[in-house]
Amino acid sequence: MEAKEPLPADLALELVRSMDRLRGRIRSETGMHTGPWSRSQLAALYRVVSGPPATTSDLAAAEYMKPQSMSQTLAALEKNGLVTRSPDPADGRRMLVSATQRGREEAERWLAARENWLTAAIEHTLTAKEQSALPALAAILERLADSDAVSAPRRGRGSGTDTA
Repeated sequence: MEAKEPLPADLALELVRSMDRLRGRIRSETGMHTGPWSRSQLAALYRVVSGPPATTSDLAAAEYMKPQSMSQTLAALEKNGLVTRSPDPADGRRMLVSATQRGREEAERWLAARENWLTAAIEHTLTAKEQSALPALAAILERLADSDAVSAPRRGRGSGTDTA
C-alpha cells in the first residue's frame, strides 16, 4: 500500500503546532514569560536594534502588526529607555525609532539566552544529518514568512467545491 503525501492544510496545521510548541519552550527556557517585556515588545526591540532607524509604520509592517499596536508597543519601550524617537532628517514630519544603548544591551541579553538554549537543544537532540538540514529549513521558513499568498477558504468550508 502506497503512503499518501500529506495535504498542504495538514502540513500547515502540523507546522503551526510545532512552531507554537518551540516558541513556548524557548520562552520557558529563557525566562521570557517572567521578565518585564512582552513577546511583541521584544520582537519590536530586536527589529529596531537589528535595522536602521525606522518609522512606526515600517516596524508595524515588518512585524505584521497594526500601526496603532506597534505605537503602543514602542511607547512602552520608549518609556523604559530602550528606544528613542527623532525627526527624520529627510522629512521632519516623520519620526524615526532607534535603539538606545540600554535597548541594545537588553536585546543582546534576551537573544543570548534564547540562542544559548536553542544551541544546546540542537547539539544534544539532533543528529549531524538533522543539523545539516537546518539551514534549508530556516530558508524555507523565511520564504513562508515573506509569502504574499492570500488565505483561501479551507476545503468544505464555503468554497463551494471539494478538492479532495
